[in-house]
Amino acid sequence: MLFSGIPFLCYFLPCTLLLYLIVPRRLKNAALLAASLVFYAWGEPVYIALMAVSITQGYVFGRLTERYRGKRRAKLFAAASVTLSLAALGYFKYANFFVSSFASATGLPVKLLNIALPVGISFYTFQLISYIIDISRGEVKAQRNFIDLALYIAMFPQLIAGPIVRYSDIEPQLRGRTHSLEKTALGARRFVLGLAKKILIANQLGELCSAFKASKELSVAFFWIYAAANMLQIYFDFSGYSDMAIGLGRIFGFDFPENFNYPYISASITEFWRRWHMTLGSWFRDYVYIPLGGNRVSTPRWLLNLMIVWMLTGLWHGAAWNFVLWGLYFGVLLILEKLLIKRDGRFAALRHIYVLFLVLISFVIFDAASLPDIAFSLRSMFGLGGLPAVSSETLYCLRSYAVILAVAAIGATPLARNAFAALRRRTVTGRIVDILEPVALAALTLVCVAYLVDGSFNPFLYFRF
Repeated sequence: MLFSGIPFLCYFLPCTLLLYLIVPRRLKNAALLAASLVFYAWGEPVYIALMAVSITQGYVFGRLTERYRGKRRAKLFAAASVTLSLAALGYFKYANFFVSSFASATGLPVKLLNIALPVGISFYTFQLISYIIDISRGEVKAQRNFIDLALYIAMFPQLIAGPIVRYSDIEPQLRGRTHSLEKTALGARRFVLGLAKKILIANQLGELCSAFKASKELSVAFFWIYAAANMLQIYFDFSGYSDMAIGLGRIFGFDFPENFNYPYISASITEFWRRWHMTLGSWFRDYVYIPLGGNRVSTPRWLLNLMIVWMLTGLWHGAAWNFVLWGLYFGVLLILEKLLIKRDGRFAALRHIYVLFLVLISFVIFDAASLPDIAFSLRSMFGLGGLPAVSSETLYCLRSYAVILAVAAIGATPLARNAFAALRRRTVTGRIVDILEPVALAALTLVCVAYLVDGSFNPFLYFRF
């Protein structure tokens, strides 16, 4: 079930909100957990058992780790929990990848395993690992209420696409949280805007990318249009989903961390990764990079630490060699940037162009079906693929999607947000905005639902993670 789908918007969400509203305060966590399990079981009920096992082992090992903290056995309990979590993730997400890679390397006729990827396993596994490690470090106390821990792991707003929420961030809210009309309104506003980003922008850009992949009249210009559309689609798809998750969290009284902060305005690759999927970046920093020694080691070891982190970041995004290459690509860029580029305010425009260009190339790698596909795409973009500079289909698609490309490009910057904030600060226009905003959000919701009813193109790129 997707947030941007009719079943969720018209059936699941209204029923969940009604249930959450009518149950007494002491049962709200249980009600939200029940709804979350229904949400998760909607498409693949068999994997509820896997989630239940993951939560149970996290609960048991968390209690044992806290009980014996300071003793050797506490580390053993924590290591056992992390190992079990990684083993489940490794089997379901990477077994086929390793088997196929082995078959390709050896030429042996190895049969692939028939394994389906449980939805959201990358996200809830990382949350469970961070919970256990934080207990081991003495940063949080183990949760004694099984329902509260299960809700932290399985809560449907952030279950399948993040943001990756730390237990320490919402532990007080699991015990008791405030609900208010203002917080609910802010949550609903954030959800609707995220829904619009997903349906009205990301889906339209996705149609352009699909038209490119189905085209028989490829050209150099078409490759660049596709690359720009793909880069914008990924941003609006994932950030829109994060907005919806954060908005839903607020409706239910939770404050989830931000996940995106206009990454395409960055002036360096380092800044880009401080603005893009921020909860993932901070997770790898705190639980992989710093434990490896971070930058407090010799230069060769520091470089190795960076490459390990970025190889794992690539693998986290998908079990394929293009994702490994994507992660290593950013690792190399970050190393070169740290070693060769001085941090100053000069050449700001050139820095922005340099970041956009390198990120655009990265998402061509990210979206490729195979390593040969990457090579062909990059050659074609630079006129080395034997393609014409432009074709009639290229011009047709450009005319058809020029407006949405322009809207997306502007929307990926803070311009619209800043303009809206400026209007609100003025006395007269601020009052008008306050009156019209609920009407506009309701109209936007109806438009989004109309798009969903009218069309069937509604993918979610990060659903596979």
